Amino acid sequence: TALPICLLKMILLFIFLSFLPSSHATRFVHLTEPSPPVTSTASEPFQINGIFPNLAVTAESGPKRSECGIGALMPWADHLYMVTYLSVPNAGAGTGLYEIAPNFTMRTVVSHNSTYANRLLHAPSNQIIIGAWTIDMARNVHAFTQLLSVRIGGVAMHLTDPDRMVYMLGMDGPLYECDVYQMNCTLLFDLVETLGIPKAAGEQPHFKAAHTMNKRLVVASNTFEEKDFLKSQHGGRLAEWMGPGHNWTILESEAFVEVAGRGNFGKVIYALGWDTASVILKVYVGESDAGDSDVGVWQTYRLPKASHAYDHLWQTEWPRIREVETERYLMDMHGQFYELSPLGWAGSTWGIRPICRHLRMIPDYTSYRGLFVLGGNEVSSIFDNNLVTGQSQSGLYFGKTDDLWSFGKPQGWGGPWRYTNVTANVPSDPYLMTGFDKKVLHLNMHADRDHEAQTVSITVQVDITGVAGHIGEQWLNYTTVELTPKTPYLYHVFPDGYSAHWVRVVANETGDLTAYFHYT
Repeated sequence: TALPICLLKMILLFIFLSFLPSSHATRFVHLTEPSPPVTSTASEPFQINGIFPNLAVTAESGPKRSECGIGALMPWADHLYMVTYLSVPNAGAGTGLYEIAPNFTMRTVVSHNSTYANRLLHAPSNQIIIGAWTIDMARNVHAFTQLLSVRIGGVAMHLTDPDRMVYMLGMDGPLYECDVYQMNCTLLFDLVETLGIPKAAGEQPHFKAAHTMNKRLVVASNTFEEKDFLKSQHGGRLAEWMGPGHNWTILESEAFVEVAGRGNFGKVIYALGWDTASVILKVYVGESDAGDSDVGVWQTYRLPKASHAYDHLWQTEWPRIREVETERYLMDMHGQFYELSPLGWAGSTWGIRPICRHLRMIPDYTSYRGLFVLGGNEVSSIFDNNLVTGQSQSGLYFGKTDDLWSFGKPQGWGGPWRYTNVTANVPSDPYLMTGFDKKVLHLNMHADRDHEAQTVSITVQVDITGVAGHIGEQWLNYTTVELTPKTPYLYHVFPDGYSAHWVRVVANETGDLTAYFHYT
């Protein structure tokens, strides 16, 4: 008789529960049955579309107000390190070196009142260098106290003593060598004087990057103001130094903002800059099995500008070339992201194409715990020049690399010639064509005040494989356009669907010419 009684009890229990309010019934069931796993949100950081407000950084509201940009990001010892910057030392307060934990909480490691945008893994000592500090694998932090009031824009490996020394590059021109164990620094050069930057004529030195590879230290300064735009002065610099016993060599007197490269895949050094005409990509291939004549020399390529909102030296901040996916670069320049391969086969650069256009200020980006991380410089009062901004602040974006393809459509403008004194039969620098949709070329012959205008034939040549004329692959003639005194300006619309990797132009006469592409 035990079985029927049990069944009767179960039936009565079921009837009883059916008359209870749903909340009570649920409670009762939870007491008698295993509860499903519950994900607690109480301790999880709040985020909206990859933005974590708790990881935002701010400068104090006053009395001094300048900036609070995120100058460098570096994953290390299971944490993400971040350093922020003021415009100049002591131009405010509230900036610091921060540590973000795997649970996306943040603590201030060091507070500072200066400007830092440098990071480096110093492999021989198993430390990272970020700002004016070293951090070892146990997360112990030590300071280069001599640099606590120096604006540091770059750090690079040492040419002759890489096991214990690094170079630290100040934005205002001082170049130091620093001992990563003794934590002291020695001034080597005032690069403003060494590189002949016309500071007294109003050109502000603004060094942004340093990189050591192929037995040379390469530095970049992105000075570009109105006189640079008008071509009456040239304050920017890209320069290299082979070490003690050698003089510095100025490679370019235009604005350059980034230098980067890997120690393999042909040991290619990339340097990013710009002038009035376009973005400039300088390339140095250190090794190649092809024995190409362009190995060991600097080459010049040109890319479109996606915006003119990055032309002034202050506006660019720190465009970067970084690895966010293993052994492939992501390059940001003048409001546009690009894919870039580290390969330097046959002395050429490979695999560059645009990804997206943006108007973000992105001083650095990296990967952390499987996420793509964008640093920012969202809003700054800059010495109260921006009166609709109160407190300077910046944040981080966490997403995935493929998110970039949902940003703006790749577009831009620029060219190899902008009112350029062109030499007859000398080809222009290669200009990027691949990856853009609609394409128009504008050609203009400018009147020469000292000579009568003459007819000029301009041949448009394309490279369809990406090698830009290397390894014996020839440039192909696409079309020839004739400019005359009566028709000094013509334009050419490329057919829908037409593309090549690089394009260049060649004139048969010397003269002042413009060749400008618009990609939409």
